[in-house]
Order: sequence, then C-alpha cells, then structure tokens
Amino acid sequence: MPPFSVLDLAPIPLGATPADALANTLDLARRAEALGYTRYWLAEHHNMVGIASAATAVVIAHVAAGTQRIRVGAGGIMLPNHAPLVIAEQFGTLASLHPGRIDLGLGRAPGTDGRTLRALRRDPSAADTFPQDVLELQALLGPVQPGQVVQAVPGAGTQVPLWILGSSLFGAQLAAMLGLPFAFASHFAPDALMQALDVYRSRFEPSAQLDRPYAMVGVNVIAAETDAEARHLFTSPQQSFTNLFRGTRGQLLPPIDDIDAYWSPEEKVQASRMLACSFVGARETVRQGLEAFVARTQADEIMVAAAIYDHRARLRSYEILAGLQGARAPEPTLA
Repeated sequence: MPPFSVLDLAPIPLGATPADALANTLDLARRAEALGYTRYWLAEHHNMVGIASAATAVVIAHVAAGTQRIRVGAGGIMLPNHAPLVIAEQFGTLASLHPGRIDLGLGRAPGTDGRTLRALRRDPSAADTFPQDVLELQALLGPVQPGQVVQAVPGAGTQVPLWILGSSLFGAQLAAMLGLPFAFASHFAPDALMQALDVYRSRFEPSAQLDRPYAMVGVNVIAAETDAEARHLFTSPQQSFTNLFRGTRGQLLPPIDDIDAYWSPEEKVQASRMLACSFVGARETVRQGLEAFVARTQADEIMVAAAIYDHRARLRSYEILAGLQGARAPEPTLA
C-alpha cells in the first residue's frame, strides 16, 4: 500500500456548530498523526453551511499548532480567489511557524458559486491566469532576486512545496509542465482519473522541487467493523451528493436505513458516478478494494476523505484504514 493522508473538509454535522466541527478537526488530526498518516489537508470552500474550513490558512495554523510531526496543508487553496502575494505571506507565515511541515495545494476552481464569487470581489475570469499566478506565487516563495521590489514577508525563501490539484486534464498538464506533484480529485470527480494520470506522467518535466512524477489520488473510505455498518455510514455522503443535484445545501446528515428511499433512480446514477472511487466496508473489504485501485492507478499516495456523521465512527474508520499499512510515507524525491 502507498502512504495514506487525510483530506478534511471540516464537515458540520446536522445540529452541530462550526466550533464543533473545528474541534473535531483538531481531534482527528492528532489521531491521524498518532496513526502515522503522512499529511493532513484542509480545503477552501465558501458559503457552504456544512463546511467549516473557509478560512483555510487559519484552520491549518490551528491544526499545525495542535500537532507535532504530521505535514499540514491546503488541499487546496483556490488561487483565483486570492492575490498570489497574500497567499505567499499566509503560507510563508505558516512555514515560519512550523518549518518543514506545510504544504500548499493549489486549485483553479472557485470553491463556490457565482454569487459568492462576486461577494469575494473576484472576477470570474481570474481562473484564466491560474498558470501565471502559480508561477508568481512560486517566485514569491523562492529566494529574493536582485532588484526584486515586491517581497512576501514572511514567505520569501521559505520555498513551501506547491502541489497542483485537478479534476481534469488541465491540472495534469500544468503540474507536468511545472514539474510539481499532482493531486487528482477522484473522490468526487473520477471520470478523467486515468487519462489525467497518464498525461501527467508522460509529460512530466523535472524541476527544482521534484525530479520525477508524484501523483496523489483522492478517494473516499468508510470503514467499520462490518460491511453493513460501513454501508449505513456511507449514506451520509450519498445524501450530500444527492442534495448537490437538488441544489440543496445543508449540514452533514445522519445516516439512514434506506438510501433508495431518499434518492431517485436518476439521482442514484449521478451520485454513484461521482462517488465511484469510494471504498466502503469492513477492513478486508476496504483492503481488497484499495489494493485493486492502487494496482490500476499506481498512485504514489492516497488522500482519504471520510464524510462520516458521527465523529467517533469517523475516527474509527481512519484507525481501521491505518491498520492496512503502518509505514510512514516517503516524501517526494527532490532534485
């Protein structure tokens, strides 16, 4: 098995508060560190009543301060929402506070809807300059150059490792061109997974950060003592994805006994397609599914999301998964 890492959206269960969700995040991060997970990433979303990680850099600081060894980062920062200088300052500060532990994954999507994007005071066309913004951010985090007028302080010289996130061929092509590690969001958008991995690996150009391709793949894992219990827990994300198609936003719903009574046949097809890279069951069921998936993708690392309503069940799911491999991850090889 490749190394495992955690993707946490800081979900807010029905009836809970953002403070509850953030307390759960720190608790899970500490447990993930004890279990040997490699990194703990949080994602930027806005105007989502069921997600508490909107101020992503702030939550990363909270998690990094409450842990000791595990790498903590963004999976990711939606760069079109921000000026590269601001992100360089934020993550330069994080790297100064927690040297050698901060990752910066970058995405091109807004992480929200059009109206919220306008509330962020961002131009929708900002995504068109994503490659240039990545290069600008990379330069701001690199050594100060002679005559450089604008500097990120903190930030300059920290060389925070950058990752390109994607759910299409665009991210794969950019990561390959820049010689950066690539994380594919197959935990919710699996359709282009294999093609994107092929593009990334075949077109990769070594860089100062990375000398060979390094692909991380996102999956959902819901593990429990029995297959039936895990399938029951899985109805929470199944309801969430169904609600996406209905245009209904809300907090993470508790599991239900009969998911087929909740979704229509059409919604089932749509949600199941988005959740195709999900491994649900007892330990052996999850192991077999993941082994086949890793054999197919040759992933260097697996980033695991687990939208489980009950926090104790979520902790237990990550404990079961950690039992499948106990070795800590090697870092991507630097040139």
